[in-house]
Amino acid sequence: MASIPSRPIDAATLGAGPVARDPMRPEPWRIVRVVNETRDTFTLTLEREGPDARAPFSFRPGQFNMLWSFGVGEVPISMSGPPGETRHIVHTMRAVGPVTRSFQTLRRGDVVGVRGPFGTAWPVDLAEGHDVVLVAGGIGLAPLRPAIYHVLQHRHRYGRVVVLFGARTPDDLLFGRELEAWRGRLDVDLDVTVDRAPPEWFGHVGVVTTLVPRAPFDASKAVAFVCGPEIMMHFAATDLEHRGVAAERVWISMERNMKCAVALCGHCQFGPTFVCKDGPVLRWDRMKPLLAVREL
Repeated sequence: MASIPSRPIDAATLGAGPVARDPMRPEPWRIVRVVNETRDTFTLTLEREGPDARAPFSFRPGQFNMLWSFGVGEVPISMSGPPGETRHIVHTMRAVGPVTRSFQTLRRGDVVGVRGPFGTAWPVDLAEGHDVVLVAGGIGLAPLRPAIYHVLQHRHRYGRVVVLFGARTPDDLLFGRELEAWRGRLDVDLDVTVDRAPPEWFGHVGVVTTLVPRAPFDASKAVAFVCGPEIMMHFAATDLEHRGVAAERVWISMERNMKCAVALCGHCQFGPTFVCKDGPVLRWDRMKPLLAVREL
């Protein structure tokens, strides 16, 4: 197994000179900002290096990139910054394995490999004219954040906007300043809960699905985006259905076992679905029968 290099590999390591865009070939991106969100979760802001440094990067809310840590490996990580064309991309990740833990050791000026964007997006256009309910569990708020940015940027196109966010503890809440800003808006309904809390916590305690029954939206015209652990998404989508939201208007984000991002390796096959290509954003009525199969 290759060892982690003692110092970050320079952008030149990935090759110089213009080449045709290859979905299997990483491009060099340099870290320009690191933000520690919690004890194990952090956000990297990246800027493109090399001959295409000035070219803007375009993606849709909910899509992901494959991030390469030199000498360690590659992982799929959803974008968590503003969507559209930009010269910077933002990724929020939790350090849970060798690749993401290696990213946690990087600092401003270090270079990583990026290929993408890949996958399907949150259907923000189809949601226009509807109430929008965004339900996030833990790190699931990161893939939903670009959709929130988009909806708030085009606020007049949507009905009520409801954000429901659950974390393990108050210390695990992501994007604290933005949560405060969203809570302070008169055109957004934000509700936050934690699984367990110290005595000084005055907010809700319980899993995020407990927020669904009392959330202020019209189920008959609501569209819901749900992201988090699979078990959380299963119960959140089910509770949204019980509330009256049609299953075909609920969307979830699946990110299991993705390796190649182009449906060649087969690692992410889930029934007839290849999560990397057919997803990660998929309609709940399509995924509901598969998620009901034990150990699939």
